[in-house]
Amino acid sequence: MEPMREIFARFDMDGDGSLTQLELAALLRSLGLKPSGDEVRALLTGMDANGNGTVEFDELAAAIAPLVAEESALVDQELLLEVFRRFDRDGNGLISAPELARAMAKTGNPISFLELTEMIRQADTDGDGAISFSEFAAIMAKSAVEFLGLSGA
Repeated sequence: MEPMREIFARFDMDGDGSLTQLELAALLRSLGLKPSGDEVRALLTGMDANGNGTVEFDELAAAIAPLVAEESALVDQELLLEVFRRFDRDGNGLISAPELARAMAKTGNPISFLELTEMIRQADTDGDGAISFSEFAAIMAKSAVEFLGLSGA
């Protein structure tokens, strides 16, 4: 939970240990979410267990914990599809090993054959040797959960 605590502290602008509606909205936007004012208000009300009009870290952690089971909620699906299409050079709906290697090199992160093989192995759950969009989305969501420190929360 430490990365999430750091994110919380970054958006706790006045350092009072709680997030106002404005601070909560900024935090959600930083995660790629686009809530309306009404959605932020409803979310804050739902998370505000002690009824003080703000969200403390423990309240936020309790609200986010169920998302670990629904990892895809942490990733903007439209943005993910756009990234997937950039990797899928031939447009066949699958990212092959050469496409992944090329995409990684273009981002300035060239990878070895061993790293490439391991990346494909981790993402390719159906064993067809390529990465489908659903496999890509699942591995990206898992990465988001690990980055936020939510696994096992």
